[in-house]
Amino acid sequence: MAHEAIYAVVDIETTGTDPKTDRIIQIGCVLIQNGQVINRFATDVNPGKRISKQIQNLTKISNSQVQKAPYFEDIAPTIANLLADTIFVAHNIYFDYQFLNHEFRRCQVPEMTIPGIDTVELAQVFLPTATSFRLGDLAENLGLHHDNPHQADSDAEVTAALLLYIQQIMRELPLVTMERIANLADMMGMQTGMFIRKNLMEMRRKNPPLADNLLIVDGIALRKKTLPLFEKNLYESIYPLKKKAKEQLFNGQLHFYKEQARLMNLVYRHFSDSQSEGLPTTKDLFIEAATGMGKTIGYLLPAAYLATPEEPLIVSTASLLLQDQLVQKDLPLINRVLPQPLVATVIKGQRHYLDLARFAISLQMPPQQKQYRLYQMATLVWLTKTVTGDFDELNLLRLDHPFFQDCGHRGTVLLDSENPFYPHDFLRFLHKRMSQSNLLIVNHAFLARESLRERPQLPKSRFLLIDEAHHLPDICEQAGRQQVSTFRFRKQVGGLTSETGLFTQLMQLFQGEPQFISQLELYLQELTALVEMQEILVTHLLKTEGTDCPQEQIVTKEELDSFDLAPRKAQAKLLLYYEEAEQIAQSLRQQVQSWINRWLPSETVLLESLLDLLAEVSAEGEILTRWFTQWQKELVHWLVPHSNQITAVFQLTDFAAPLLPKTKWYSRYDKILYLGGTLKIGGNRHYFPTRLGIPEAPVKIIQAPFDYPKQTRVILPDKGIAIHELPPQEYADQLAQYIEEIVTPVAKPILVLFTSHDTLQRVYERLHMKFLAAGREILAQGVGGSREKLLRRFSLSKDSILFGADSFWEGVDLPGERLEVLIVTRLPFTNPKRPLVAARNQYLKEQGLDPFSEEAIPQAALRLRQAYGRLVRSTEDRGLMIVLDRRLVTTKYGRKLAQAFPRKVPLMQLSPVALKAEMTRFLRNPTNDEKDD
Repeated sequence: MAHEAIYAVVDIETTGTDPKTDRIIQIGCVLIQNGQVINRFATDVNPGKRISKQIQNLTKISNSQVQKAPYFEDIAPTIANLLADTIFVAHNIYFDYQFLNHEFRRCQVPEMTIPGIDTVELAQVFLPTATSFRLGDLAENLGLHHDNPHQADSDAEVTAALLLYIQQIMRELPLVTMERIANLADMMGMQTGMFIRKNLMEMRRKNPPLADNLLIVDGIALRKKTLPLFEKNLYESIYPLKKKAKEQLFNGQLHFYKEQARLMNLVYRHFSDSQSEGLPTTKDLFIEAATGMGKTIGYLLPAAYLATPEEPLIVSTASLLLQDQLVQKDLPLINRVLPQPLVATVIKGQRHYLDLARFAISLQMPPQQKQYRLYQMATLVWLTKTVTGDFDELNLLRLDHPFFQDCGHRGTVLLDSENPFYPHDFLRFLHKRMSQSNLLIVNHAFLARESLRERPQLPKSRFLLIDEAHHLPDICEQAGRQQVSTFRFRKQVGGLTSETGLFTQLMQLFQGEPQFISQLELYLQELTALVEMQEILVTHLLKTEGTDCPQEQIVTKEELDSFDLAPRKAQAKLLLYYEEAEQIAQSLRQQVQSWINRWLPSETVLLESLLDLLAEVSAEGEILTRWFTQWQKELVHWLVPHSNQITAVFQLTDFAAPLLPKTKWYSRYDKILYLGGTLKIGGNRHYFPTRLGIPEAPVKIIQAPFDYPKQTRVILPDKGIAIHELPPQEYADQLAQYIEEIVTPVAKPILVLFTSHDTLQRVYERLHMKFLAAGREILAQGVGGSREKLLRRFSLSKDSILFGADSFWEGVDLPGERLEVLIVTRLPFTNPKRPLVAARNQYLKEQGLDPFSEEAIPQAALRLRQAYGRLVRSTEDRGLMIVLDRRLVTTKYGRKLAQAFPRKVPLMQLSPVALKAEMTRFLRNPTNDEKDD
């Protein structure tokens, strides 16, 4: 009997990533055989050079620690012997394997030729819903013991545990799933595919039965889906209006908060047409309720007494993240106490869902592209788990990859009812779930796009609740923005007749249909002519005096009318060609629709791709026709050039898009409630109702349950930086000095907010190495990864400093000691020179409004209030906000902005010495009774 293979799970720590100049400082190895650890090896290595502060902070390996360790030359033969005749395993094998081989070569030891397995790729396939494939994150999420991340012995140990965990996952999968994965695995790194096939052979030998919760459809294992039917309680429950009734309902499972109870009653009365609390019967109601007071529970509870599947409550949130949080966190909590549980369904755009039939076709001829196949393999595993088919369950994916373009849903209209996957289709199941749900959850972008859809995807209802309503105007504007990229169109048309292009394949497939081929050729001629006309127009539109590199620009009707004959002819031809292309497209559509059920599935995909193309060109024709012919004051005509200066993005922004009475969806709901933590801007209650086109809508304010004067401080230095008088370089120098003085003595996480990415980068460059040398990390937007990644690292740190701009001003939930100090570098005004801001200001002027007082000040006040709101999310939180811009107290508009802070919160102006003393006193004294206030 052959011996079971030995797996050598290896991790190395190095002075850097370049094997030519960097050296190993630590190596760890765990040997596994028959699923058991049989040996371990770990040692520090003297690199013969200094370890940088950055690597020391990352690995916790110091220069003194490695000083007495052996050099790699001394241990290279031992390591080579240890690894001989094993299978090499590492997390990102390409780095460890190649670096070790480079070191063996340098030490004149024979290089490794042993097979290798990459646990990163294995994790990507067999743990498809993991939020991150970094070793530390996987260890944390899977509960694997990981004492010392970025130390070789600990990393090797946890990689070994991960390998065994994934092997167990493999062997629990259906045999058909593993067969399909093994067929796709030949492009995986090194011998990773071999490892999968080895486990498949073991499974074939044992032939495990199919789990009860799975079924096989046309060779693919799927999770069984069950549709729970909504059951109405026999006896109607009476809404608990009074405190005693609520406490009786809560039964100790929820706490009674008077502010939350008031919100509940306001929601109930609005949706049930009650006229108590001085509220008239009205369609729209705005309620400001502070974050941290439990506002989600505050609206879900009353909704449960009113919403039915026939009249569901539709809740729109600001983001996909908040959608999922509502379902996973808040809904189970409220359903514990409700006599009639809320049944919820999250709804997203159809491209968020997998089309099973199209996925099955993609498996028939998988492309020779590694990432595509990794997605296919991961999807096969995921299908044994998911009942929604929602791509967002596969974290960290960009849906613009060709795999998701090929396998994303096109809508139920294009489904073939004869296809074996039709009964199991995810979008059809979503619609069934919607019919049995009394709570439908969408995000603002989905809601706003209802105005662009031919057929609405949301039902009519009495109840619509818009949470985080302050985001709605901007999201409506973004969703209504229409654009055409001529660069993308040129590339798309060029690809149609390539060797594997759509038209090449269609012409081969339909050789016996000369009329169809002729129409395709005519359509291609129209598309080619469109590309030519687009380029002529872009070339003329981008002719700007005195610049070699044209910037994004706004085009006016006067500029367009002033062009000479050639570009005006090109414009007329462009619109004519779009009309002609649409006539040919109509004929092609009719032919395709009459054939589509006569062809094999793989051929049907080609025809569906043609229909997609026809629809896309038609939509682009409508947008460009609108761009060249519609000149209402609320429309802004953009041109964003590509680097080649012959292609650009034509873009239309509609400033009237947020005016709700003009939308298609507004009239479909009897009662709409707008909820948010910051709806009153300074003293102005009606800023948001006015922006949304419903200025008469009442606004109710529920006082926050926090003692802001006791829990917070807002401090300004008594001498500030002369912001407008300094060039960018000097301003960044002074700002860096101010920040360094403030944060150095405070050993706590600190968030620093900027209004300019350029300034953020300049200050980061001046400070990050200085702080790193002191063992303290500065995380910076645009430097250290995504917003979510930076926030995660920041929330886990003890004293990191996070530099953020834009999105970091709001939506950062860091309660308690994770955020006690916040520094605002500059008042958050948008730059009036930005083209879109300038265009909006012009639009407001034409309406007789002052852009500064009607737009700039309210927007800056909103951002300032949202930044301040990061500090206090519960009654126990405390925090300091330091504003380095003295315009807050020295200007008239600054004093208006100061109204953004809660009443009775004083603005303290302190010298540097007094500021440090106040910070120390406030942060060290959580039980402070504020006697000296």
